Amino acid sequence: MKGHPTTHEENKYRLARIEGQVRAVSRMIDDHEYCVDIITQIQAARSALQSVSKIILEKHLKHCVAAALETKDESDIDEKLAEIMTVIKRMGK
Repeated sequence: MKGHPTTHEENKYRLARIEGQVRAVSRMIDDHEYCVDIITQIQAARSALQSVSKIILEKHLKHCVAAALETKDESDIDEKLAEIMTVIKRMGK
């Protein structure tokens, strides 16, 4: 269901904040700030990205996967389940 009309507008604010965090890390490196402080900021940005990822995954399950289940199209359902398994495996890394 690529191109599904599900939107992710609510995540734009979160992503803009993350973008600011990443720019801050770059400035910290330019300013030769303390390594542990830089690492802390990087971990905060990673955690924020992970949160956005989970929100999008939940939305995908509620909308895209649910829509595939409603169609009862076995190949579409199998495709969605395979996608979910791939995402879950990547999240564990």
